[in-house]
This record gives sequence, structure tokens and C-alpha cells, in this order.
Amino acid sequence: MDLQQILDLVREQGNAIYVLVATGAFWNSMLLPLFAGYAVHLEALGYWPTVAAVFAGGVIGDEVRFFLARRFGAQLFDAMPRLRAGIEKAARVVERHQWWMMFVYRYPHGVRGLAGFAFGLSNMPRWRFSALNVASAAVWANLLVGVGYGFAHVSDKALGEAATKTALGLLVAFLALAWFLSKRLEEAVERR
Repeated sequence: MDLQQILDLVREQGNAIYVLVATGAFWNSMLLPLFAGYAVHLEALGYWPTVAAVFAGGVIGDEVRFFLARRFGAQLFDAMPRLRAGIEKAARVVERHQWWMMFVYRYPHGVRGLAGFAFGLSNMPRWRFSALNVASAAVWANLLVGVGYGFAHVSDKALGEAATKTALGLLVAFLALAWFLSKRLEEAVERR
């Protein structure tokens, strides 16, 4: 399946793709929003509906994780002691750095899915979490869709019309680089 076939499939599925993008954002996936931004540039998706899907999925996912941790506490992770220890450690970081952590945690790969739980275990008031979650998700959604869009624009200009297989390869390389950089940021946050 080449890039054009994938984009045709995206166009055919319409609203279902926005649900898929929102679901990926719910689980804090960066790759799906980046690809969605790429698809926006190629007019397979609309810009604002894509940003809205990423935003909604990001906000709802973290609100659910926050609620579960606040409601059930650390015992939610009793069966997974290493995970529990990591989340409790992240909660201590959140205690000290609530404001900036809300705008950083979405980017490191391993931190994204667990940070909502850490915020729920922290002493952060619910209203502050929700307000900062909305602001952080707005920045995150626009940034990811915008970067995907920008990458498509640059690759389109550089490669021209005849290079769809090369464009698909570059997209995969770009997504792999995004994943690698997020892992490096995760490691830097863990060392801190």
C-alpha cells in the first residue's frame, strides 16, 4: 500500500478517521496526530477538525487517568510494583513542578500515558489540573498537527509529485525520529 492509497482510504473514511485520531490522542500517541497533520497538508483531513480531535482525545484521556488515580489511588497499580513506583516518583515531581510539568509531560514517550495518573496521585487541585490540562492539550494538538503539516509541506516541495514512495519512507523516518527524540526527552526527565 503506497501513500496515495493510504490517503485515499483516509478520505473515504471521513469522520471515522477523526475518531481514530482522537482515540490515539486519548492514549497519548504522538505518531497518529503527526500523520494526521501530514494528511491535512495533502487535503485528506481538515485542519481544525484534526486539531479538535487531537485536543479532545488528549484532554479526555488525561482527565480519565487523573480521575482513576484520584478515586482509587496508588493501589490501582498494586499488581505492577515497578509501574507503581514510577508513577509515585512522577507524582513527587509533580508536587514540586505542577505548572511546567503540565506543559512538558505530553512529549516524552513513556511519560505521556502515565502522567495523568501521577497528577491524580499528587496534591494538585482538580480545578488546576483541568485548567492546565486544557491549555496544555491545546498547545500539544496545534504543535503536533502543525509539525506534521509542516513536514508534509517541506517534503512535498522537496520531492515533487512523482515521489510518493519516497514520501512514505520519509514520513516513516520522520515518525521514527519523533519517537526517538521523545524517548531521549523521557530519559532526561527520568534522570532529573
